[in-house]
Amino acid sequence: MLTRENTRQIRVGGLALGGGAPVTVQSMCNTKTWDVDATVQQIKELRAAGCEIVRLAIPDERAAKAIDKIKEQVDVPLVADIHFDYRLALMAAERGIDKIRINPGNIGGPENVKAVAEACKLRNIPIRIGVNAGSLEKPLLEKYGHPCPEAMVESAKGHVELLTRFGFEDICLSLKSSTVPLTIAAYRMASEVFPYPLHLGVTETGTEWNGTIQSAVGIGTLLSEGIGDTIRVSLTADPVKEVSAGIAILKAAGLRKGGVKFVSCPTCGRTEIDLIGLANRVEHLVRNLDRDITVAVMGCVVNGPGEAREADYGIAGGKDRGLLFQKGQVVGTYDYDQLLDKLMDLIESEE
Repeated sequence: MLTRENTRQIRVGGLALGGGAPVTVQSMCNTKTWDVDATVQQIKELRAAGCEIVRLAIPDERAAKAIDKIKEQVDVPLVADIHFDYRLALMAAERGIDKIRINPGNIGGPENVKAVAEACKLRNIPIRIGVNAGSLEKPLLEKYGHPCPEAMVESAKGHVELLTRFGFEDICLSLKSSTVPLTIAAYRMASEVFPYPLHLGVTETGTEWNGTIQSAVGIGTLLSEGIGDTIRVSLTADPVKEVSAGIAILKAAGLRKGGVKFVSCPTCGRTEIDLIGLANRVEHLVRNLDRDITVAVMGCVVNGPGEAREADYGIAGGKDRGLLFQKGQVVGTYDYDQLLDKLMDLIESEE
């Protein structure tokens, strides 16, 4: 099985992908790409949230002609999402796009694929081949009867062969499904077959809550096995939510350091404070702090400084009161309505 360390490395703008490079977080604008001001504004919001690669829909010439104007105003690599019309890929390449996402099988004959491959090779622009279970080629569905890992990998093979026939190797692959087990199985199989970096994602997962859970299971499982070089959490939500979820998944998988780690225990019959309300308020206040610290909110002394001894700062609830602790050591006891302010004072005093 190929893992992050031994896949072929490509570059998206100045960013390395594959070959052991850090796993990156992507998202996609939902603005009209031809609306330069709106698109630039959203890219900046995504960038501020931690997004490292941004994809743009390029459905027509109007959108393609906006690429260079957008690139002038942002500092994040941009990907052009192209379907059906190979000429849009050529226009995107000419206007400085950093990566192109296509399915070589749906942009016309081999001569069209050759034109795109040559334009990208000339400018060192990688291509992502995006295979989706919901849009597999008819012959493959007839052969296998339904979407399955074998059909998805065979589809990817056909697309890869179209590009490599013309000497193009700066390829990234995705094999997405709206079904988590199928997605996991397809990527596992792809990691046994292809030397190219893998773009992970579970597609069409739904709204923020459902989509985040499905993505965490699918993407997180693969990342924990050493599979995957870049990720996108697909949500029916503000794209900034995709970035937040993606970063959280990387942190949970041990692949992203820095920022505040928040820890809180589940409620139980020993809890005698409003633990849920307090935990939510603390998490909200610390989530944007630019510090590599762990903050814990625990419901009682059983789960207090002992179980959270590795936390830099924390609270352990009691009856209408709570302990404030730092690195496992109690630093004070306060009434419930004082705990939040005292905790934030302690954290801020050491900035």
